Amino acid sequence: MKRSIIIFFVLIGIASQAQVKKWTLKECVVHALENNISVKQSELDIKVTDVEKLSAVGNFLPSINGSMNVSKNTGLNFDPTTGNAFTNTYLSASGGVSMNYTLFNGLQNFREIQRAKISKMAAQFRLTKMKDDISLFVANNYLQVILNKANLEVLKSQNRVTKEQLQRTQDLVDAGVLPQGDLLEIKAIDASERQSIVSAENTIQVSLISLAQLLLIKDYQNFDIEDEGYNVVDEGISNKDVYEIIENAKENRAEVKIAKKNVELAKKDVQLAKGTYVPTLSAFFGYDTRYSEANPPFLPLSDQIYLNDGIGYGLRLSIPILNGFSARAGVQRSQINLENSKYQLEQAELDLESTVYQAYVDARGSLKSYEAAQSALESQELAYEYAKERYDVGLTNAFDFSQSKLRYDNANIELNRTKYDYIFKLKVLELYFGISVEDLKF
Repeated sequence: MKRSIIIFFVLIGIASQAQVKKWTLKECVVHALENNISVKQSELDIKVTDVEKLSAVGNFLPSINGSMNVSKNTGLNFDPTTGNAFTNTYLSASGGVSMNYTLFNGLQNFREIQRAKISKMAAQFRLTKMKDDISLFVANNYLQVILNKANLEVLKSQNRVTKEQLQRTQDLVDAGVLPQGDLLEIKAIDASERQSIVSAENTIQVSLISLAQLLLIKDYQNFDIEDEGYNVVDEGISNKDVYEIIENAKENRAEVKIAKKNVELAKKDVQLAKGTYVPTLSAFFGYDTRYSEANPPFLPLSDQIYLNDGIGYGLRLSIPILNGFSARAGVQRSQINLENSKYQLEQAELDLESTVYQAYVDARGSLKSYEAAQSALESQELAYEYAKERYDVGLTNAFDFSQSKLRYDNANIELNRTKYDYIFKLKVLELYFGISVEDLKF
């Protein structure tokens, strides 16, 4: 008895461990955003802009460099401390520290910092767009799995009815009420439905594997999703005017923001290029000293460093006069890039307007399809119930009944398809209106 109890609890433990975790849509989206390679690359792009800003800030600091030289000299040489010529072998050393600081260079340093800030904002908008695109892609694949599962449930439910009809038909045939052909027809329907169930199960597995691959999950066999609780939830977007949605999209969508930041970057590049026309004023300071064993009496290192040191400082003005038209070419290249970025902004706004309008039309059309599918299902259900009642009392044959049942099954599947198609297209429209991925409701 005790052994049986132990085995019982062991089996319970194994069964509980074997339960497959069911992922929710939110968990799938979060996992994708945390592990997607494209997202990680976009995050690295933001880090690159931080490096650009660090480099721009560093331009405001002076450059300080130290130098040291030690040499052994043989033969005719000049004493580095006195300048006298002599023939001997001696050790000499020199060292120094220099500093250079740019006082004015046409505001280039300020503009480099401004450019780095704009570049970071553009990179953040690109990351936002990347996350939105991936979230929608995950949601579409997720809803496809739910659709496939819903279709499987329709097929299983109808097959249960077919099996009941099969038993009833068998009894009626045995009683001599119905011909043998009706029984064969019902058996053929049952076989066809079981084949469809197997095909639907395979379709679910394929769609689950596609979603798992998208999430970079390798354990396909133990991957499954939560397929309940996803319904049509309209936040009122479908009733809004399309132009209101378009205006909101232009204000909130990353596509336009990226294009606007690219225009700002191009303007800043023009300013930076024109800065090469301006003279550069810098200050410099240098300290150096030397040591030599060339001529007696030999003084100690500490004494020579003090006696042989020197300081130099001053201002340096660099005036661009002729540089092979490189500065002029750089300015013209930047101006062309600016004009091109303005066209890209205009095109981005046109593309977004067209995309939103198409999304609006698609959402409205999918809603009508969903409503039509609901009406069709109601009609087909009534027709099926009527055909079933007539078949049960022998007023219609098995073939006519099977055709009615087939139309009813197809109406159920079409309702599922239009339902999840409308859910997805509605969420796309809500994203364009400005609702974040985290706030989407299903």
